[in-house]
Amino acid sequence: MASIFTQIINGDLPGHFVWRDERAVAIMTIAPVKPGHCLVIPVEEIDHWDDVPADLSAHLMEVAANVAKAQKKVYSPKRVGVMVAGIEVPHTHYHLVPINEIADLDFSLQQQTEPEVLAAEAARLREALTELGFHCGV
Repeated sequence: MASIFTQIINGDLPGHFVWRDERAVAIMTIAPVKPGHCLVIPVEEIDHWDDVPADLSAHLMEVAANVAKAQKKVYSPKRVGVMVAGIEVPHTHYHLVPINEIADLDFSLQQQTEPEVLAAEAARLREALTELGFHCGV
């Protein structure tokens, strides 16, 4: 069975896209740790991050860096944290979280967020990506 991320990528489930190209997507997580918390996901369903081919891994990090620049523009955090946990969904994904301190990377802080809020956050990030000169494909 396809992962929940594959179902979102394929349009079978709703998702709030920030970035989309032929190899990767970035979407808002439905339970962010902090506002702006995104996931960068390969289109190809690969369970473990350490099984991602090197060229795809480099592409995912490039997308993550682009989205992080937009997060910095929109939220003005001290940093954008990157985490790979891989427990909750068996499909590689990188968490990008705008943070001001290390404690902001605590998954126990996750809060279910209304779809309208996520849609607005995604729109702000897409606008920032465009302003920064990136084509986010969404």
